[in-house]
Amino acid sequence: MLKRLLPWILMATGSFVGITHPLAMANELSLLAQTVEQEDGLYYNFYDQQISLVERSDQIAVEFKPAPTFTRDNSEPAYLRLQRDLTAANQFSRGGDGAAATVKPLGERYALVDLPNALDERWAQRLKQSYVQATLPVLSREDMTESIVVTQELVVSFEPGTSDGAARSLLAQYGVEVIRPLRFSEGRYLVRANNVSGTAVLAAATQLGNLPSIQSATPNFVQSIPFNVAPLDILSTGEPQQSNDGLDTVPDEDSPFPNSLLPLQWHLNSRAVRPRPYPRVDVRAVEAWETTQGDDVVVAVIDSLIQWDHPDLVDQVYTVPASVTDRLPGEEYGWDFSNQAVTCAADDSENCALGDADTRISDDELAHLRPHLQRTITLSDGELLAAYGSLAEQIAQVKPTFSEKQRADFLRQIIRGEIGGEFHGTWSAGVIVANPADRQGVVGVAPDAQFLPVRVFGLGGEITAAALIEAIGYAAARDVDVINMSLGGLLPDQELSDQVFRVLDQDPDLVIVASAGNSQLDGVSFPAALPGVLSVGATNVLGNRSYYSSYGAGLDVVAPGGETNREQAGGILTAGGTWVPGFWRGIELPQESWSSTLDPLGLYVQVQGTSFSAPAVSGVLALMRSVDGAQQLGRDELVAILGQTADHGALALSQADQNRYRLQAAAGFGTAGDFPFVRPSGISGPVEAIAPEVYFFGQGLVDAVDAVGAVMELSQR
Repeated sequence: MLKRLLPWILMATGSFVGITHPLAMANELSLLAQTVEQEDGLYYNFYDQQISLVERSDQIAVEFKPAPTFTRDNSEPAYLRLQRDLTAANQFSRGGDGAAATVKPLGERYALVDLPNALDERWAQRLKQSYVQATLPVLSREDMTESIVVTQELVVSFEPGTSDGAARSLLAQYGVEVIRPLRFSEGRYLVRANNVSGTAVLAAATQLGNLPSIQSATPNFVQSIPFNVAPLDILSTGEPQQSNDGLDTVPDEDSPFPNSLLPLQWHLNSRAVRPRPYPRVDVRAVEAWETTQGDDVVVAVIDSLIQWDHPDLVDQVYTVPASVTDRLPGEEYGWDFSNQAVTCAADDSENCALGDADTRISDDELAHLRPHLQRTITLSDGELLAAYGSLAEQIAQVKPTFSEKQRADFLRQIIRGEIGGEFHGTWSAGVIVANPADRQGVVGVAPDAQFLPVRVFGLGGEITAAALIEAIGYAAARDVDVINMSLGGLLPDQELSDQVFRVLDQDPDLVIVASAGNSQLDGVSFPAALPGVLSVGATNVLGNRSYYSSYGAGLDVVAPGGETNREQAGGILTAGGTWVPGFWRGIELPQESWSSTLDPLGLYVQVQGTSFSAPAVSGVLALMRSVDGAQQLGRDELVAILGQTADHGALALSQADQNRYRLQAAAGFGTAGDFPFVRPSGISGPVEAIAPEVYFFGQGLVDAVDAVGAVMELSQR
């Protein structure tokens, strides 16, 4: 399997830190951390459950110094300089074996370095560059190919009633520096353990968590959750299968959106692709629109780049009222918690906050992504392969029979897919609320609802628990009706879990929806596995479980998530992000669709994943909430209705899933680790033997018409 190899990164910016108070007790923490690590191996605690990790020998991380002045022309990203310096050092050193390291940026501050061999003294010396702040270990869960970077940062929570002064004093006794209290949270701090480093940070977190007054302490891992678009299957023909230009679709005059691309959106109405007598495999949104289109409802989209000025989204973006408490400087259309810059109010230099008021792509991000996208269009096959030599070599190893053209086409698919995937948040928002406003475009499940953009991912899929904790608290503080988290595969995290429980307890009307995960394992991923979070699996246009969708323990309902691995028409059509004019500056505009795009610029894309079945359900919940104007029904009632009105009638088990169920039933529906499946969420327990339909589809395919009708009936009593 090809690894994520294409690099992008931003220049590092300044971080916002507190004051350090090192005392003699710091040495005790360091000693204890080293002892625990040596005796018990690598792990961290999740509600006293040990989550075991292993250190990767093929990958190391680097943290860059914050000032951009180390670059030669003030425009070269640090990861590119490191890539060049490592390549040059390998080529000209004695004993160089010709194998190059690959540098992949991760957000603003970090980069991952794939090593051709295990880390040795030679590579360690080459990583000691003047612009590199530190080298950091990379971990993964056993039998998983993920990248989990260990820094010196931890998130620490104190028991209720602990004063700020007492919390800081206790941390200072152990040489722990308070970076800042986490916003939109209670009694929780982002800290730095200055006297331990490397994997000893895991044991230090365990020791801190055992101190009086401390509720929990968890490493603030930097995780890489890439949102790749699956390359189309070119194994048989060697040619990428391109979609037709769907913008030529004949309008449907009988549609509530007659000029839209609704005929291509099978997840809203599948009759166009599955005429009678085949059963409907959509969420029946079109019929539900006869009753409501989701007005007066706000859905928070916690995700990556959210291009809210997309023509089908701009009228649906929620404007944060000026009257809200804890208003952030310049806040208007949500907040970017992935940004490490400090933003200050234009009229008040004392009013500052970490992050950015704009969740859209920045000029710096465009400057880093633009050359890669343009090369896939302007370069010949040979030129493109030469420009990405390391990746081209790996493609040749995986696909040894491919011609030069086939390798170049495959490389184009990967590069374009990864650039498009940076707009994962835009995709999610489009599924929920897109409204073409009498023009050609896509339609969301709840086209009259509004959405609050909340960004937590940096470029490259970089995310930390601290950013997500603040983002969830922020969305709840803005009094949204639904929070959509189209993310899965995160490490189980007690701090994040506690934050989810807190906001759910404080607002019994708030519904949190999360994707079940794309690991095709028994057991939904974290945070979808958390009690109180609605987990959503994915189905395809045939009514089968989408091949990637996780199932079994913790699965609540399913909705269309699509499959694009063989044809784009099987995907979920939604709003894209590469249409932004900055991508096309200086070159002739493409004339044909490419990768997952429906049109030449990428205004619309066809994608797959539980990341899109989750927002489909968030949209249905918006329709349900909109007909309960007096909000007589709380979260529990809404979720119960959603499940009760879901149905298995249109769904069908594939032969592979029937056989998979027979295997699991024979092995026993036991705890995590039982053959043949494992649960990656960290949340496990006995699973009763259930019907195969429930095992793979939960309570069934959501039905917007029946769900809206049931809410109306109850709310009118």
